[in-house]
Amino acid sequence: MIESTCALRHNGETLAEKAGNRKGRSVIEFETVAHSYSGGELLSDVSLRLAPGSFHFLTGPSGSGKTTFLKLCYGALVPTSGSVRLFGEDVRTMNRDDIALARRRVGVVHQDCQFLDHLSLRENLALPLTVSGQEALDDDANLKELMGWVGLTARAEAMPPELSGGERQRAALARAIIMSPEVILADEPTGNVDWEMSQRLLTLLIELNRMGKTIMIATHDLGLIRAAKNQVQARVLRISGRRLQLAGADL
Repeated sequence: MIESTCALRHNGETLAEKAGNRKGRSVIEFETVAHSYSGGELLSDVSLRLAPGSFHFLTGPSGSGKTTFLKLCYGALVPTSGSVRLFGEDVRTMNRDDIALARRRVGVVHQDCQFLDHLSLRENLALPLTVSGQEALDDDANLKELMGWVGLTARAEAMPPELSGGERQRAALARAIIMSPEVILADEPTGNVDWEMSQRLLTLLIELNRMGKTIMIATHDLGLIRAAKNQVQARVLRISGRRLQLAGADL
C-alpha cells in the first residue's frame, strides 16, 4: 500500500488517519469542497489529499464531474465552498501570478488535445517554454530527448492536422511534461485511441510515476485500470452521487 496516497473523509475521519498514517505532505488537498454550475451542485463534500509520487485513477460516468474535479486540481476553477490547496497554498488567496506559477508545477493532458495548426509539432511542444519566458532553441537537447521518449522524433516537423489520434495524444503528454511538472493530470488520455496505443500511453505515465511524479488519470475505461494492476500501485477514486469515493484497495 502506498503511504499517504490519498485521504478521503469517512465519518469525520480520513481513511489515512484510520490507518494510523498522519504524516506526509500533500501536493494537492481538498477540504469539504463543493462545486456548482448554474445553481446545480456537481460535486459535494469532497475531501482528498494527493501525496507526492502517488498514482490515482479517477472514474465515474460521463457528466459526473471528472473534468471539473481536474480543473479544481490545477486552479482553473475555484470551489463554490470548501478549500483547495495547491502545494500548500489556498487557491482563494492566490493571485493570477501565483496561480500561473503553481500551474507550471502541474502538467495537464487535456481531453481535446488542441494544438496551433500553423506551428509544427516541435514548435507546439516548445510553446510552454516560450510562454514562460524560457529560451526554446531548435536544437535543445531536452526537447529532442522528450520527442524521442514519446516516439515522435520522426514527426518533429509535421503539422498538427497531419498527426494521427495516437500521435496527438502522445504529443499532448509531451507538451504537458516539458516544464518538468511535479503533478500530471490526464483527462481521458486514451479515449480516442486503440487498445495498443492506450497501453503505450499508460506505460509512459507509469514511467513518469516511477520518476517520482504524482499522476491522476481520469478515465471511464476499466480495462485500462485492470491493465495497470501488475505495473503500478494505484488507488481508484470514483465520483458517484456528487461524492468522491475510494473504490476499494490498491489495484
